[in-house]
Amino acid sequence: MGRHSQAPDKDDKSTDAEIDALDADARTAERSSTADQFWRRVRVEPVEIAMPKGVGLTLRAYRLSDEVEADEIDEESVEEPETEEPETRDEDGDDSDVEDDEDEDEESDDKDDDSDSKDDEDDEEEELVEEIPIFLSHKGRLPLFTTAEALVEFVKSDAPNALRSIDTWDELVKDIKPSYVVATEDDTYELDLVVKNLRGGHDTWEPELLVSAGELARDLGYALRLPTVMATLSEGSPLDSLDNTMRTIADGGLRATFAKRKVRKIGEQQTSLAWRGIVSKISEKVDWRK
Repeated sequence: MGRHSQAPDKDDKSTDAEIDALDADARTAERSSTADQFWRRVRVEPVEIAMPKGVGLTLRAYRLSDEVEADEIDEESVEEPETEEPETRDEDGDDSDVEDDEDEDEESDDKDDDSDSKDDEDDEEEELVEEIPIFLSHKGRLPLFTTAEALVEFVKSDAPNALRSIDTWDELVKDIKPSYVVATEDDTYELDLVVKNLRGGHDTWEPELLVSAGELARDLGYALRLPTVMATLSEGSPLDSLDNTMRTIADGGLRATFAKRKVRKIGEQQTSLAWRGIVSKISEKVDWRK
């Protein structure tokens, strides 16, 4: 799914020098076995993301949530749902009875305090430990680098980012090279094509494109603290249902035939609008670096 140079046709009138140049570009786009070994060792992968404004590189790792420090987030940039405080009044609008009730409940409240505190402690101990995505992000912003050299320079600097807390960070900083920063096909994403593809109609929808975009969007929604993105792609949502259907189609077989019929019942306009919102939210958090 990545953007690779295509070899010229036999009937093409390209010169030998031009063909050699294209072959050289193709070779540089491939990742060496040495680079593969390096990324496996540090348990991090380069990621290439095509956005409406360009194509950029970053790094991503997966670690258990109790193994890394939480990334600092600029609270002002985090979306928060609006909530209303309920009024405490009786049915007649008189507050006098409320004070009497407080006196009567004071003793029971004291008894409940101890049990509540114990429950809170138990909740903290049973905090969910899960595998989480980590990028070169900081305070809810994601730097995307237009060149491998710029990414390596950033990694070797003292710039704060969430990946600094992983266990292999020092090893990564020491041994990373620009020639290693090549994303595999599985780590290449084209968010810039999603909305256009959806607007083309059900027959043009590409399962691999949509499934991979959903995987990346979920990761970025979590890492950049984007509740709108997370909610739009949450389990049971229309886009989650579309994602499951696309996976079935990609797998092929008899089930894929029924899945294709199911896709035709999904609203094209609503789906494209939802994805446009996702791409827009992520784009707002990107800082382009050259």
